[in-house]
Amino acid sequence: MSATTAPRRVAEQAIPRQVRTANARSRETLIGAAMASPAVILLAVFFLVPVALAFGLAFTNARLISPRPPHFVGADNFIRLFGDSFFWASLRNTAYFAVVVVPVQAGLALVLALLANAKVRGTNFFRTVYFAPVVTSMVVISLLWRFIYQPDGLLNQIISAVTFGHSHGTDWLNNPTTAMPAIMFMSVWQAVGFHMIIWLAGLQTIPRDLYEAASLDGASAWKTFTHVTWPSLRATRTFILITITIGALSLFTQISVMTQGGPLDRTTTVVFMAVRAGYEQQSTGYAAAVSLVFFVLVLTVSGVQRFLTREKA
Repeated sequence: MSATTAPRRVAEQAIPRQVRTANARSRETLIGAAMASPAVILLAVFFLVPVALAFGLAFTNARLISPRPPHFVGADNFIRLFGDSFFWASLRNTAYFAVVVVPVQAGLALVLALLANAKVRGTNFFRTVYFAPVVTSMVVISLLWRFIYQPDGLLNQIISAVTFGHSHGTDWLNNPTTAMPAIMFMSVWQAVGFHMIIWLAGLQTIPRDLYEAASLDGASAWKTFTHVTWPSLRATRTFILITITIGALSLFTQISVMTQGGPLDRTTTVVFMAVRAGYEQQSTGYAAAVSLVFFVLVLTVSGVQRFLTREKA
């Protein structure tokens, strides 16, 4: 009698335990969904909906302020875009900026990370100094550097003092030759601290045993870097390469504040062109077409980078 009732009691006790476990899991799922819902709603309202509208407006003649409703025009906006010399100039400027800034910024950030990772006194101070421009508004940074680049600004005064008055510099932002390099220098200075922190995080994940083994084998500093540090930073450098490229291709704030696309359209970019077409010229459909082409361009470049930097079996 007792032999048959004992398993039954165990089964009866196990059922409530399973029910409690299921209830706890469902409660955790509801709490997690509730905590994630604000971010999901904001993402949908301010990202997914605008992207969907941009895809739809790219095939219409919509204007920002117009009494007439937009009409479907097919690929007319894209035909106009690819025949627009201003678009190709903007694309060249964007590519020029990205090709120079991406390797320079990534390389300089890696050097700063290696220096900041050294076990010497004062590294925390220098980490703060390098990172300080990142937390400053890009608009403020752009205004500051616009004053520095003026004909009577700080940069030209330094050049004049160093050369004892033999050279007085130039009007950096109004010179077609120096406008884009000046913006490149300022952009690298502003953002290098952010990617230094990412490199630094990657460096601190490398096991110390690898460096000790390299030291015991008599490896030089360069051999240690090429055979230990650099291979161990594969995931970090892929992330940095993609993020810097996306940031470089979406260049806008510096151009809007410092040059307005000039001089002679030497600093206009694809994003600046889209904003100007959409708000100044009020051609919303055409601006949406520019944005759609830019989206495909960034997606393609990021995909190629991810493919080239993938971990090969």
